[in-house]
Amino acid sequence: MKTTLIIIISIFFSFSANAGMSDNDKAKAWDCSGIYMANYFLPSGETFEYSMKEKSMATVKVLKSYALEVGIPESEWDEGVNKAVDKHYGSKYDEAKTEACHNFVNSTIPDGEERVKKVVQTLY
Repeated sequence: MKTTLIIIISIFFSFSANAGMSDNDKAKAWDCSGIYMANYFLPSGETFEYSMKEKSMATVKVLKSYALEVGIPESEWDEGVNKAVDKHYGSKYDEAKTEACHNFVNSTIPDGEERVKKVVQTLY
């Protein structure tokens, strides 16, 4: 009886650990991480303000931090981000995609915009 109770409780906690990020949200977060990383490493000649590079790196950190908070294993997160970076690296700046990612972060992560601002302040 005790073993059964422990198994049920552990199953409950494993489901609730990923409750903060659905599979669709994970996929979007990975894609946005790839877009932000591509923005950070834009080749010279691309029009992109330095402050946006800061915001891109800060947002990647916030996305990872949130993913870990909701129980996504770091190795799984890193693997998804690496695939997204491979997909987007070398792309030209796409303002619409970047803005969609900002909106995603702000609507998905509690206090997302404020968390990004705090991280930007710690980059120096």
